Amino acid sequence: MDFIDLYAGIGGIRFAFETASDENNCVFSSEWNKYSQITYNAFHGDVPFGNIHEIEDIDNQIPNHDLLTAGFPCQPFSLAGVSKKNSLGRLHGFDDPTQGTEFFKVKEILRIKQPATFLLENVKNLKSHDKGRTFETICESLTQVGYTFESRIIDAAHWVPQHRERIYIIGFRNNLNITQQQIGSLFPELPEQRIYDLEDIIISEDELRNVHGDRYTLGLGTWNALKRHKEHHKKKGNGFGFNMITKPFNNKITRTMSARYHKDGAEILLEQEGDIPRRITPLEACKLQGFPEKCYSFFNGEVEQPVSDSQIYKQFGNSVAVPVLNEIAANITNFVEERQLLQNVNNPILNEV
Repeated sequence: MDFIDLYAGIGGIRFAFETASDENNCVFSSEWNKYSQITYNAFHGDVPFGNIHEIEDIDNQIPNHDLLTAGFPCQPFSLAGVSKKNSLGRLHGFDDPTQGTEFFKVKEILRIKQPATFLLENVKNLKSHDKGRTFETICESLTQVGYTFESRIIDAAHWVPQHRERIYIIGFRNNLNITQQQIGSLFPELPEQRIYDLEDIIISEDELRNVHGDRYTLGLGTWNALKRHKEHHKKKGNGFGFNMITKPFNNKITRTMSARYHKDGAEILLEQEGDIPRRITPLEACKLQGFPEKCYSFFNGEVEQPVSDSQIYKQFGNSVAVPVLNEIAANITNFVEERQLLQNVNNPILNEV
């Protein structure tokens, strides 16, 4: 399949579809963040187009494609994003004056280009945001532009040692006559065990000390602040605060790594000798998200890291757990090939919205 990679981040979804078949070819990518563009180029060898809203002539500026993939911005719909925007008195969801409209760009590309299939990824809270009205609007829009689709919420912890619940939406153009039941079968069954354990990806303390010294150990001020914050919420009877993974690391699962991880590492701290824990390293973050081994060289000293640690943490925190996408991508690719769906790809039924 020729596919496009929208809101691409650092290209986790692209890795999955290129792994699924040598004949899957990314013909266009888009990512507005300049630092993510740098890492994307390091990983994939090309620089994504910038702000997708600068494309006004979709028909001519975006290549024809068989598959649209998009991890469109989740901040307006995530629990953390909604809380933050409410606290600032800002609008969120479909009332957001900026990111809240990103889905509609995806919808317009689907309406005009009519690819055979699509895969959308977002945070779990997309389904419940605004009492379900946000997701209902998305579903109505996808139906209007001519697609049959199904969605699933999947926790990556079944594949990797990290809780990461995300919603995935797979759709096919109506005239391909694919049923919702068939689409539902493309979501992966949960594996009996994870691909690797947390202990398998954590650098030993001796190696860490030899390579990085105490670079990833929290500063005393940060550590004391995190302890005060946790104690404050404990007295209030809730569980807010940092999460420290204690030794042994075998069979442990981390919290979800988020884009704010660079600030204090609170959601994933590792116990180490002494009183102060450490953040995971960029290499460990890369492995925790299941990125392919070809990416390791940028974080193990073989080649220069493309951007700063802070940017790398943000990028992995915003990214996908690649092993989950590997299974989804393989299922979609095999399904399209086995049913020879692309022989009908040039016979779209356009739907005016």
